Amino acid sequence: MPIQGKTPAPTSATGEAADAHGASLDRYDIAILRELQQDARLSNAELASRIGLSAAPTWRRMRWLEEQGFITGYRAEIDRRKIGLGVLAFVRIDADRNTAEATRVLEEAIRRQPEVISCHYISGSGTFELQVMATDLDAFSRFALDALMSLPHVKDVHTSFSLGEVKSGGALPLGHLRAAGEAPAGDRPR
Repeated sequence: MPIQGKTPAPTSATGEAADAHGASLDRYDIAILRELQQDARLSNAELASRIGLSAAPTWRRMRWLEEQGFITGYRAEIDRRKIGLGVLAFVRIDADRNTAEATRVLEEAIRRQPEVISCHYISGSGTFELQVMATDLDAFSRFALDALMSLPHVKDVHTSFSLGEVKSGGALPLGHLRAAGEAPAGDRPR
């Protein structure tokens, strides 16, 4: 539940106000983000132990990170093959118009497709790059013909298929974040 009014910045272990919640985060915030990306099921006590704070300030900091939008949600990583999604396709869509209204209509139509797990505007050739999942090639073919080619303002569709995953579901890199008065925050030993 969001707190009304201005949320005070969490305090550091020494009791000083953490000045790091505007453009940068302090070392505890960065540690929380790092740990939760590795295991979002950590109890608050375990998280506190790993970052070197007591449970109460750790919980306050985590809530603050959620309220400020640094943490946008928690979800389970599911092995797509175990649930029968054997095909991962990368689909570039070329739009037939590049007006703002036509683009909004196409965006909304793409958002309604559950098979589309991500969609990005892209530079270069094409308008959108999608990641699409399907059970098999026949299912993907039906989806491409019945859904993708029927989307409003679609001029052309180009598809590439994943032949194997080298890396997926990776954590965001945090090494570029600097805590107040510290060197870049790379992976630190615990």
